[in-house]
Amino acid sequence: MDGFLLGLATALWLGILTSISPCPLATNIAAMSYISKDLASPRRVLLTGALYTVGRSVAYAALAALLIASVLAIPDVSFWLETYMNKALGPVLIAVGLVLLGLVRVPFTASWVPSGLEARFRRSGLWGAGLLGVLFALSFCPVSAALFFGSLLPLAVKNGSVVGFPSLYGVGTGLPVLAFAVLIALGAEWVSRAFQRLATVEKWARRVTGAIFVLVGIRYCLNYIFEVQL
Repeated sequence: MDGFLLGLATALWLGILTSISPCPLATNIAAMSYISKDLASPRRVLLTGALYTVGRSVAYAALAALLIASVLAIPDVSFWLETYMNKALGPVLIAVGLVLLGLVRVPFTASWVPSGLEARFRRSGLWGAGLLGVLFALSFCPVSAALFFGSLLPLAVKNGSVVGFPSLYGVGTGLPVLAFAVLIALGAEWVSRAFQRLATVEKWARRVTGAIFVLVGIRYCLNYIFEVQL
């Protein structure tokens, strides 16, 4: 049970770390500009922020469920994961940690949504916030891809949580936007300055998380590959 709760906390933290990484932060700022157009209605601002967060959560949960179910439907792959998951997790964590530390560069950018939809969603009124959440969630850059594919999915498979962990990760990716929506609704004037400071917070949070991933990955390698008990 403790391991499962730790996994939940890790999934949420990975989502928050994703949300303040450079590429996702840019999309979250764009979402904030969409949300702030309704400043005259605090209730609408809060609802828009909540729908954006729900959209991100649903997108990540659906994508994770599709990928994990597809992989586990192949008997040989499913057997390999059950047998060698702990052994594979060590090198994966080390690789993701090196990416987060900036020691390995991955020239990767991908969006699984046709271009031109963002403008259409922005014109869709209140429900456009949820659609924007889905759209932005499906746009990946190196850091977000490493966190989602390299960390969140193995974590979900290891804990047998196909939907729960990815959903919580999605909540984490939209949580800062939801928090700033609350602040905007309350009339906070320092919201834009706080967004700028997130760049510094992200840099150190990413480095600390990367270092932890490398250390945990090394321990997994020692325990499950080299059978050295620590």
